[in-house]
Amino acid sequence: MKKISIALIGIGKIARDQHLPAIAADPRFDLVACASRNAKVDGVRNYPTLEALLEAEPGIEAVSLCAPPQPRFAQACTALAAGKHVMLEKPPGACLSEVRALEEMALTAGRTLFSSWHSRYALGVEAARTWLATQDLRAVHVRWKEDVRRWHPGQEWIWEPGGLGVFDPGINALSIITRILPREIALVSSTLSIPSNRQMPIAADLRLTDTAGVPVHVEFDWRHGPREQWEIEVRTADGAMLLSQGGNRLTIDDREVALGAVHEYPALYSRWHDLIGRGECDVDVRPLSLVADAFLLGQRERVEAFVE
Repeated sequence: MKKISIALIGIGKIARDQHLPAIAADPRFDLVACASRNAKVDGVRNYPTLEALLEAEPGIEAVSLCAPPQPRFAQACTALAAGKHVMLEKPPGACLSEVRALEEMALTAGRTLFSSWHSRYALGVEAARTWLATQDLRAVHVRWKEDVRRWHPGQEWIWEPGGLGVFDPGINALSIITRILPREIALVSSTLSIPSNRQMPIAADLRLTDTAGVPVHVEFDWRHGPREQWEIEVRTADGAMLLSQGGNRLTIDDREVALGAVHEYPALYSRWHDLIGRGECDVDVRPLSLVADAFLLGQRERVEAFVE
């Protein structure tokens, strides 16, 4: 079996917690090098920038981008121009036009571009999708709430334009509902709660509808704790479904459904490997499009200042 040589760009918390273990566990990938301004990974060659890495390691076949979304477009353009396959951490870009341009670039170059929505690979997502496909939906309620100080300590980029604020975790929920609901959804209205000293929201309330008129209510809040609330509740004509723990626990009419054991990031890398093997791209921008719509239609309300 020929391994795909890979480089990891942006060695922060998500890279160390998720990407590095997933790559190490997949024998089809060979992690050759990493690039980061301020961090290094033991056992591989390290470079300060993607450009320096590509110049020194021209044989690398694929690049996984884990830096914040603001520099990701330039990085992805550089990697694709060098003939590399590219995985984009979520969100795939700071705006929609970036991702569309990257997709065209990848298709022209004959390279695989993968916009990875890791929460879609949570243990209960596909089982939820299968069950909902046969149901008469009545209402959907998303509650995605956590403590920003716990999950994003010291990450100032997340409050800047392109950082998305509370939509950084909230987009995980949007990636799930755009996967599991049987019809497309559209935004009706949104309210964005923005701290007086920040540019991005700390909370958001969205009202959506599917194409059959089923209401979808979404609540995001970064002021919640001490326990996270990552859950999606769907009421149907015949019962109720609750997808909780970020998509990793599924109950239908209060009965727990037995699930598999393949976790999110190993499944992501398996998906990317398969796409590369087939010469295909997977670029779904619907979750990011809903975020963009929330900003376009959003009523802004100023709330108390956020201090780390």
